[in-house]
Amino acid sequence: MNAVQPNLVMLKKLLVVAMVMFAFGYAMIPFYKKICEVTGLNNLLQPDTLVEETQQVDTSRLLTVELDANTRGLPWQFKPLQSTVQMHPGELVEVMYEIKNTSDREVTGQAIPSYAPLLVSQYIKKLECFCFTKQVLKPYEVRQMPVQFLIESEFPEDINTLSISYTFFELGLSNGTTSNEDKRTTSKI
Repeated sequence: MNAVQPNLVMLKKLLVVAMVMFAFGYAMIPFYKKICEVTGLNNLLQPDTLVEETQQVDTSRLLTVELDANTRGLPWQFKPLQSTVQMHPGELVEVMYEIKNTSDREVTGQAIPSYAPLLVSQYIKKLECFCFTKQVLKPYEVRQMPVQFLIESEFPEDINTLSISYTFFELGLSNGTTSNEDKRTTSKI
């Protein structure tokens, strides 16, 4: 019996360590979100604020913004209503995107933006965007959604063309179906 006693003590210590590690990992998610919120990191899904007095339009430069739209795992058709837009740095621009649910079920999606070249993310200010919230489309619903943005006048002068792309991903069950519980919660959004 004496040989079993040290093993039980070690087993109890290892179980305590495993539970502490699990609790720490679980607590990291809200902790990480709070750090990102405070520092302004990973704020892709939040509108920017614009200070009118400090924003100058640089009329001596013209930028070409290419607009792109994609879906991953969604029965949606998604496209910008115009493929490019000409703008001056510092100028507020509004573009429209159209989305259509081609299925016979309600589908919830979330758009994630991406930019090329990558440094565009440092200079773009989005005031209104469908990417800030989940989008719930009823069967065969068609919706037009605006995006209001500007590229700050400090944008590097050697870049004249940039791309803004949005990719919609389905939210919900991984097998592509939506449960009754998901339908109840997403319809309230």
